Amino acid sequence: MIEIIPNWHPIFVHFTIGLLFTSILLFLTGGILFDKPDLREQLWTVGRWNLWIGYAVALVTAFFGWLAYNSVTHDAASHEVMTVHRNWALTTLAIFLPVVLWSLFSYQQKKSTTWLFILVLVIGSLFLARTGWLGAELVYRHGLGVMSLPKADEHVHGESSQHTHEHDH
Repeated sequence: MIEIIPNWHPIFVHFTIGLLFTSILLFLTGGILFDKPDLREQLWTVGRWNLWIGYAVALVTAFFGWLAYNSVTHDAASHEVMTVHRNWALTTLAIFLPVVLWSLFSYQQKKSTTWLFILVLVIGSLFLARTGWLGAELVYRHGLGVMSLPKADEHVHGESSQHTHEHDH
């Protein structure tokens, strides 16, 4: 397997977030198109595929997240945030599982998408957003998975750069 530094989790997480949020937007957009049933059904079809693929990728993301949780070098403060992020991720997976099953069942039974389904999907999106926020905190606030951080006093632009700014020390 190709070695990715620090691991594969950051690669898959972006697909998870992109696909699931796209699904939510497609279902919401379809939900407001009462006067265009053909377009609504097309949006919901694409929304279902994004949901199903997004959830499958989310399972892979969670697997690699678990590996990262147990292998990334970290301190006590970042470990606490890692644990909270992990718990939110598992809760988010748990929320999306019945939504995915509901979507599959509705599709097989040829039942239309309901506003209750879309509402539960939106609630899941709030959990997904919080989980992503916590993951970003781990990287950008705690420096997890980053091999080295630049020192503020070593900031150098190329000689031809017209970019200048002040650094807070």
